[in-house]
Amino acid sequence: MGFLYFSFASFTRDSQNLVVIFSHYYYYFFLSSTSKNQVFSTASDSQPQVEIHVLQGEREMATDNKTLGRFILDGIPPAPRGIPQIEVSFDIDANGILDVKAKDKATQKEQSIRIEASSGLSKEEIEQMRKDAEVHADEDKKKKAKIEAKNIAEMLIHTSEKTLKEAGDKIKSEDKKEIEEKIAALKKVKDGDNLEEIKKASEELNQAIQKVGAAMYQTAQKAQAEKTKEKKSSSDSQDKKETVEGEYEEVEDKKK
Repeated sequence: MGFLYFSFASFTRDSQNLVVIFSHYYYYFFLSSTSKNQVFSTASDSQPQVEIHVLQGEREMATDNKTLGRFILDGIPPAPRGIPQIEVSFDIDANGILDVKAKDKATQKEQSIRIEASSGLSKEEIEQMRKDAEVHADEDKKKKAKIEAKNIAEMLIHTSEKTLKEAGDKIKSEDKKEIEEKIAALKKVKDGDNLEEIKKASEELNQAIQKVGAAMYQTAQKAQAEKTKEKKSSSDSQDKKETVEGEYEEVEDKKK
């Protein structure tokens, strides 16, 4: 039986943290063929490339596992973060040979890597890594939680700033001020070590932006209802104008 740690990393300045943003996958495989695939996306606007990093091990963080190989898929068309769809798949045959492929679903452009069975860890090394994983389980869990909280914070900041920019004067000045204050507060703590502070600031920003989003949605619904009402009123008025009263003449029956 073998063990594979599979990680997808966006190729950005903060790529080490972004390994965890897009998550990692652990797969046990026996002496039979195995196939898996997953769709990922980008972490920043107009991101032109992503890095696929394949590792073996049982630790939560990529740096604590053994690298089997890595490659870059470039040529991704400019698009907002989260829009591109990068499908990453891997196949392991009965001989332990691993093929990993990444494909941009929009352009169909792809890159791949083949990793021979001999590139992995020995049985002794695998056993040692399992022991290390058990010893460092709590420590790794805390590291992972902190990075995930930071990634969520960065996503909220990005989404909130984008909403403010796109909504413009559709957002009330007092609501805009509140969101800007929440963004500033989250930026202040997101790189710190206090996990609870990061979560608290993230939740406060999330609630503020959701409140504004709900208000904008209600305003849009109200405007649409008024528009529909005006259209119906105009249509009824036009129907009345087009109605013509008919004239008639009473004809007496000449037959007596």
